[in-house]
Amino acid sequence: MPTNLPPEYFEAEKRYRVAQSVQEKISCMEEMLSAIPKHKGTDKLRADYRRQLSRLKAESQSRKGAAVQHSAFHIRREGAGQVMVLGATNVGKSSLVAALTNASPDVAETPFTTWKPTPGMLLVNSAQIQLVDLPPTDREFIEPEMVDLVRRTDMILLVVDLQADPLRQLESTLAVLETNRIAPLHRKERYSPERLLTFIPLVVVANKCDDENLEESCQVFCELLEGEWPVLSISVLNGRNLEHLKQIIYEGLDIIRVYSKAPGEEPDYSAPFMMKRGGTVQEFAGKIHKEFATKLKFAKVWGHTAFEGQMVPRTYVLQDGDVIELHT
Repeated sequence: MPTNLPPEYFEAEKRYRVAQSVQEKISCMEEMLSAIPKHKGTDKLRADYRRQLSRLKAESQSRKGAAVQHSAFHIRREGAGQVMVLGATNVGKSSLVAALTNASPDVAETPFTTWKPTPGMLLVNSAQIQLVDLPPTDREFIEPEMVDLVRRTDMILLVVDLQADPLRQLESTLAVLETNRIAPLHRKERYSPERLLTFIPLVVVANKCDDENLEESCQVFCELLEGEWPVLSISVLNGRNLEHLKQIIYEGLDIIRVYSKAPGEEPDYSAPFMMKRGGTVQEFAGKIHKEFATKLKFAKVWGHTAFEGQMVPRTYVLQDGDVIELHT
C-alpha cells in the first residue's frame, strides 16, 4: 500500500539527516512521525521511527547531568566535501586513507584493526577533501552513529580486496547499507520509492591489484557485477591508479573553484573558494562574509561564460575558474 508521504515529512527528514545533536534529531524525528499519515501502509515505517525515537530519547536522558562527551563517530565536516571509506576487514581501507591523506589510521594485517572513524584531508586540484576511514562493515554490530555518519556523507568509496572474493565483499557491504536505508545513487531506478532510501554517489575501489596480471581478475569481477558499476582497480602497495582515484573523487563531488578579486587589484589565485556546481554569486558572497550576502549590490565576473568584468546579478550561476569582484 502506498505511503503517500506529504512534503512536510521530506522537509523534516532533510533536517534530520544533517542534525548534529541528539535533541535536534529528536525534534526532527517527532516532526516526521507527526507528518506520516496513519494507515496500514505506514504501520511498519511508523513503528521503525518510534523505536528510533525511543532510542534517541534514552540517549538524551543518559547524557543529562553529565559533562557532554562527543562520540567517536562525531566527525566535524571539513573541506570541500566529505567521503566515507567503507568495506570489509583487511581490504586496505586504512592503508588507502594513509596513502592519500595526512591521517595516520592503525594499519595491520590482523582483522578488525579499525574500531573508530579516522578522518584525514586529501588535497586535489587545490581542494581540501575530507576522507574518513570507517570500521569494517562485516562485524556483528554496526553502530547507529556510524550509519548516521554515512547517511550524511557526500560520497562513498567502497573498497574490496581484488585477491579475496571481491564480489562477496561488495554484496555484503551493500546489504549492510540497504538494511540501513542507504543505496548507491547510480542504482536509484532499481529501488521502489516506497523504501525511502538515501542515495549516495558510490565508487567501488578494487584494491590490491598489485601487478598487471591481476587486471584480468578485475575484468572478471566487473563482468560478474549486474549492470554498470563505477569500478577502479588500484594498488596502495605500489601507488597504482591513486592519482586517478583522486580525480574521480574530485569529479564525483561536483565542485568548482572560484576566485575572489578586490576592486582595482589582481585576483588571488592562491586560495580558491570551493563551491558546489550550480552555486550563485549570492552564495559566494555568503562564503566571504554573511554581511556581504545581505549588503551585496552587484558583482563583476571574469570567466569563460562572461565577458571581462561583466556585471551580473545575485542569481548568476558561477562556473569553474570564475573570478568574482563583489560590490556592497
